[in-house]
Amino acid sequence: MLEKLAFATLKEQRASRRWRIFFRFAWLGVLLALIGLGVSQNAGTKDVSAPHTAVIEIKGEIASGAEASAELLVSALRTAFEDVGAQAVVLLINSPGGSPVQAGIINDEIKRLKSIHKKPVYAVVEESAASAAYYIAVSADKIFVDKASIVGSIGVLMDGFGFTGLMDKLGVERRLMTAGENKGFLDPFSPQTDTQLAYAQTMLNQIHQQFIAVVKEGRGQRLKETPETFSGLFWSGQQAIELGLADQLGSLDYVAREVVKAEDIVDYTRRDNVAERLVKRFGAAIGTGAVQALKASTALH
Repeated sequence: MLEKLAFATLKEQRASRRWRIFFRFAWLGVLLALIGLGVSQNAGTKDVSAPHTAVIEIKGEIASGAEASAELLVSALRTAFEDVGAQAVVLLINSPGGSPVQAGIINDEIKRLKSIHKKPVYAVVEESAASAAYYIAVSADKIFVDKASIVGSIGVLMDGFGFTGLMDKLGVERRLMTAGENKGFLDPFSPQTDTQLAYAQTMLNQIHQQFIAVVKEGRGQRLKETPETFSGLFWSGQQAIELGLADQLGSLDYVAREVVKAEDIVDYTRRDNVAERLVKRFGAAIGTGAVQALKASTALH
């Protein structure tokens, strides 16, 4: 009886394993089919030869790994500029800002592509173009806004928390060991010295000056500088026009119709399609499974 029970259990395990393998291959086939569909769709959208207005959306946080990352936006920009049918490139901006590094990469690439392809670039601000988003917008030949858009915030910040006072009240001791006297100066559980604060402020001021230089270069004589222009304040679209931070009121349709004179709008924005998202999740699941299998095999040995 024990022998029969053992063989029956083994047989059931083998059958279960076969079904798991079958379903994994079936899912893999579905993923490959979706990838092929996504590639064919992307290939179809790039073959645009009729005159049109190319639009690239800059939405949300500007950061590495986000939809508004330099990697995705630079790729979209190159495709739009290289398309012979694109009469102009419009940056459709709705972003509160983000990384100055990512914004700098995008700004530099826009200027490089403009010099090569001789195509105009226009920025159209919807809800907001603040901080790093405005850093990108000033690379455009003209900036169009809605009267209620939020524009500006030309400044730099470094934020965090400090818990040293709370830890003293609770009687908690922070045990942090470093090699290098300043290695842990951003640690929220350690006090900061005046020297460290001054160093951080110097770095922020330097990045701020870089931002200011980019704005002055992009806006030129149109900029009506005041003591508050580079203070980190932001303004409505109407105020931004008066200060020379923007040029005029206008939407995407208005720019395509009245400025570019090409009413057909083609979206070149790079986004993760369904297939790409599934592949990423599938890859993460495979990686997790591999780690678990490695741990299990190590435990067995």
